[in-house]
Order: sequence, then C-alpha cells, then structure tokens
Amino acid sequence: MFVADGITEERPITSMPGVAQHTLDSLSTAVEQAVTAGVGGVMLFGVPKPEDKDGQGSLASDPNGILNRGLRRLREDFGDDTVIMADTCLDEFTDHGHCGVLASDGSVDNDATLVRYVDMAVAQAESGAHLLGPSGMMDGQIAAIRDGLDTAGFPDVGQLAYTAKYASAFYGPFREAVGSSLKGDRRTYQQDSANRREAVRELELDLAEGADMVMVKPAMSYLDILRDVANVSPVPVAAYQISGEYAMITAAAQNGWIDRDAAILESLVGIRRAGADIVLTYWATEVAGWL
Repeated sequence: MFVADGITEERPITSMPGVAQHTLDSLSTAVEQAVTAGVGGVMLFGVPKPEDKDGQGSLASDPNGILNRGLRRLREDFGDDTVIMADTCLDEFTDHGHCGVLASDGSVDNDATLVRYVDMAVAQAESGAHLLGPSGMMDGQIAAIRDGLDTAGFPDVGQLAYTAKYASAFYGPFREAVGSSLKGDRRTYQQDSANRREAVRELELDLAEGADMVMVKPAMSYLDILRDVANVSPVPVAAYQISGEYAMITAAAQNGWIDRDAAILESLVGIRRAGADIVLTYWATEVAGWL
C-alpha cells in the first residue's frame, strides 16, 4: 500500500486501476479491511511531496517523514494484529530517483548508501515496523541493517531480503504510484534478466548476512528463479506480483479479453506452485475474501 503526503483524500493511480495513494486515515481503513479479510501483512511505501525530496533522501529517516508517520499510525491502530512491513529504500525520497546516494560521477555509492539504509531502518523500527524490506540491491545491505538494528535495540525486527530483484520493464506503473523522479534505469545495481545463476549467489550472501526471509521480484517472468531459490532456501521465500503484472491483467480484463477473477487466481497459483511461501500482491484483500 502507498501512503502519500500532502493529499486530503485517496488519489487513484491511473496505471493501476483499483489501487490508490492513501491518506493516513484511508490507509488505516484499508488495512482494517485487509486484516478483516485475513491478509497476513501489509508492505507500506511512502510518497513524499516532490519539493521535499533531496539527494540524500533525508525524509526516509526523518520521524516526521510520511512513511514513518504511516508506520506509527498502523502500529497504533493494529498493534500486532498484522505484520507491518516497511519498504527500506531511498528511491521514493531522492530527487534523482535512484535507490542510493550518488557519487560525484553520478554512479550510486554503495557504501555511503548503506549508512543511509541503517538510518532509515532504525527510524522504521522506532516507528513500529515489524519487518523491513531492503529493496535497493546494495552489496552488504542485510548485514549493515542487521548490525544497525541490533545496536539500536531492535533485535526482533526482521528483514525480508530482496534477494533476486531483476531490472525489469514491468515496474512502470509502480513508478507512477510512488511519484518516482528517476531518469534512466537501475541496471547497474539490479540484476540482469538474462542471468539465472546470480540469484542463488545472492541468496547465499543474504543468508550469510542474516536475512530472515528472502524475495524474488518480479514474479511472473521469473518463476524459474523463484523455483531455484525455493529449492535451496532454508528460510521462507516470498515473491512480488509487481505493478506491471497487475496492470496487464487488469487492462486485459477491462477490455473483455480475459476472465479477470480466473486470471488473478491462476497467476497466484502459478507463483505458489513455483515455490513461494508468501506472495505480495495488490489483490491481497480481494483474493483473501475469495479464499
């Protein structure tokens, strides 16, 4: 779900019909509906006002930043009734749209970014997150965040590692959803879609660094990767049915080309069949009601 600063009512996301940027109040209502339907958790993304972005993504670690306010609101309203997850990445908060801090040559500075991730992770834990989702694909991010959380007194806040996150053409609608400022792409730090072996190498690194769960993203075009990871992972495996997957099924159904509900279920069954223990999907509340 998306919580946005500076809006007074839900704002529809045009490329993801049925999904919206939330106010704090509408977010709480939507999460209540999800919990009632039986959804196991919610992953929260923050959408700051464009003028509040900067090169360091400062609002990501600011207690008054929109994501941390959203986390606090959910923890106050729901306590431990559902798992409250936070996206732990800078891309929504930087004026350049990249997932990390930039070096003088315009490249992403991995080590400087890790410092920001730790600050962000501790702020999210202080705001009430049960689980963090470091999605930036920086080398060493799981270990750095684990050390930071432990030092700050949050040993029980877990990490859902984005172990295999591929550079994909299917992220487009999500960038509208978070108001991304990105120009260009993230191929220097996300994985090459042609490289199958790298996923298992990344899995080994994340496990060694202390990941509590691991993620494959996207799901639809990477079911072979999901199967590879699930075959060897000793921890729960998640898969993210991303915005482009949601948008394609929705658009085809709106045009009468496919049976919407049947296609949704078939897509989710395929992800589960490939080995996912956990599925992140924008249809979670609706599908939980069907099940």
